[in-house]
Amino acid sequence: MRFKKIAVLAAMALWLPLCATAQGGDAAAASYPSKPVTVLAPFAAGGTVDIIARLLGHKLAVDLGQSFVVDNRGGAGGTIATAMLARAAPDGYTVMVQHMGLAFNAGLYDKLPFDTARDIRPVAYIGATPNVLVVSKSMPVKTAAEFLAYAKANPGKVNYGSGGVGSAGHVPMAVLSSITGLKMQHVPYKGSGPAIVDLMSGQIQAMLLTIPAVMPFIQQGQLRALATSGAKRSPALPDLPTLEEVGVKHFEYEPWYGYFVPAGTPPAVQQKLHDAVNKALQDPEIAAKLREQGLEVKSMSQQQFVDIVARDTATWGAKIKTLGLRGE
Repeated sequence: MRFKKIAVLAAMALWLPLCATAQGGDAAAASYPSKPVTVLAPFAAGGTVDIIARLLGHKLAVDLGQSFVVDNRGGAGGTIATAMLARAAPDGYTVMVQHMGLAFNAGLYDKLPFDTARDIRPVAYIGATPNVLVVSKSMPVKTAAEFLAYAKANPGKVNYGSGGVGSAGHVPMAVLSSITGLKMQHVPYKGSGPAIVDLMSGQIQAMLLTIPAVMPFIQQGQLRALATSGAKRSPALPDLPTLEEVGVKHFEYEPWYGYFVPAGTPPAVQQKLHDAVNKALQDPEIAAKLREQGLEVKSMSQQQFVDIVARDTATWGAKIKTLGLRGE
């Protein structure tokens, strides 16, 4: 009897802290958020990530009763903001909106101040958007097929720009060049903004960019759009073929966007943020504005998003290694 009593007491000693932790997490979720939430955006104001963070942040503030304040911390392909997130208190009051570039970084950098799988937790998927291949008006091409033929006939003479080595505009373009056998020159910039300026002036000839970043310039006739990079045509640019349609096989690039928190954030808080984001995405006005950005909104479970991030980190890491790309 004495040994049985000791066993029961030992079990209670193990169970009570776990119960207290669960209750503490539930209490934290019940009051979350009780103060403003910082939303890290790893890129400069005006870009797609920033636009999405501010649009959804405003809706979350209305629904949850606290401000969601966007903090732009650009640099090093998004790793500066991601490192800040990894070091932040795991309480749900520092979150990050990021795109698929997060999956590139583990392959681009030998040493990062964080471990993507260990320190960062995907919470809520927002949506995905194909990129669009755009060229300077001075290029003697009108279609994607003409562009591919021109680049093949003029090896080394087509310069494509991006927001930097290893950026979301560089890696997929390097993969495209590898698949098609094109010899194009990469010209990295400190951000996509300066690159777009040089593209419009004809200093560089091509870029692969998010639709929101270049839609105004396409509509104003300052850039020529040739094709999109998704599995199907984009509703934002329905008259453009996909690269697959013009003969580029095995190339599909539709970067996702989502919310992330530090690992260790209470599961109940993660769930509350996940549910709030998905509720915001179901708002017709929010959904329409995101579609205007070329974003295909889609609700999914947190675990599905976790699996997507893990898959893409492995897939793009292998591609980056094969191409020998290194981050700056």
